[in-house]
Amino acid sequence: MPDHDVLIVGAGPVGLLLACLLVQEGLRVAVCERRKEDDDRTRAIGIHRPGLEALEAAGIGDAVRAQGLRLEGGEVRSRRRTLATLTFAADRPVLILPQPRTGALLRARLQSLSAEALILGCDVTGIRQTAEAVHVTADAADGRRELSAAVVVVADGVRSRLRDDLGLGWRPRTGRASYAMVDVIDSAPGARAVLHCEPEGLVESFPLPDGRRRWVVRVSEGRGLEGIEDFCAAIATRTGVDLGLPPDVRPTAFVAAQHTAKRVHRGRIVLLGDAAHEVSPIGGQGMNLGWVDAVRLAERLARSAPARMPDLTAYDRQVRRSASRAQRRSAFYMSMGAPAPATTVRAREVLMRTLGSAPLRGWTAGLLTMRGL
Repeated sequence: MPDHDVLIVGAGPVGLLLACLLVQEGLRVAVCERRKEDDDRTRAIGIHRPGLEALEAAGIGDAVRAQGLRLEGGEVRSRRRTLATLTFAADRPVLILPQPRTGALLRARLQSLSAEALILGCDVTGIRQTAEAVHVTADAADGRRELSAAVVVVADGVRSRLRDDLGLGWRPRTGRASYAMVDVIDSAPGARAVLHCEPEGLVESFPLPDGRRRWVVRVSEGRGLEGIEDFCAAIATRTGVDLGLPPDVRPTAFVAAQHTAKRVHRGRIVLLGDAAHEVSPIGGQGMNLGWVDAVRLAERLARSAPARMPDLTAYDRQVRRSASRAQRRSAFYMSMGAPAPATTVRAREVLMRTLGSAPLRGWTAGLLTMRGL
């Protein structure tokens, strides 16, 4: 008999949520995380309605609401003019909560459900599948470990080594751009986002809890900003906003790209979250989509007897279909913020005004809040 019903590789927000759901169903769960310390990078901040429903199912919905900032809506601007204004309806809320705080809530919840489930400093180096179980080799603080489970879920992120070892493929999709961002004290705290779709490239401004705000600037591929002075200068040139940040603030550079695994499962091994699909953070759908996948996967695993091979064919198709929809939306959002000549800028300004008009405003807000995914 395997040591565990389900072993999860990776203790990011998606892997932790799945673990909570499975333990609540009475399954024996282990989560192997190679890091020994918490990941304190802010990273994802948006929680959409499908993600909030998943967090509620895991038992932390109230805590997320209490700590998160509810985003009232947003504005789209270009060349110092407001093109569209959206308000998010009460039935499709968007909460803003930095990923480390969401992760901390999920870790606390898992520990309250199963104190031994999370194994930190446990780096999974090999997986071998048999007809009855999956056997895992891991390097841990106390030496090499050999573990087994009826099902192994690989949730170790975009750069998953195990996905490559399993030969499940990693296919690029449309949508790629480079950005730099900083989180700073907000001189005029609010609850609305502003997107500047400028000829020189996108500038985003998102409110954060505790009177802070995130600024994101699109930069040329392969070329970052030299420092905070260049970052502030880019914002001032494109939007007219003078941040006046101190010289010791350092922008964080990142590349937004999109990929999908050709398959998300092989026998008793399943990919989940960013290991299964990379969705551009523009639009804020990647983490939430991973949570939705986790809920679907938990339902299927809970319905199967622990040692029985679950049928994941339909789940595989559903995951890849939802990811494809999200990636198409994100690719569109990215195109609206790409550097462009005057003729293209004028054309997309007309399109954005149309999408923000009264007849289409509700439909557009639904797309931005993950309706249909």
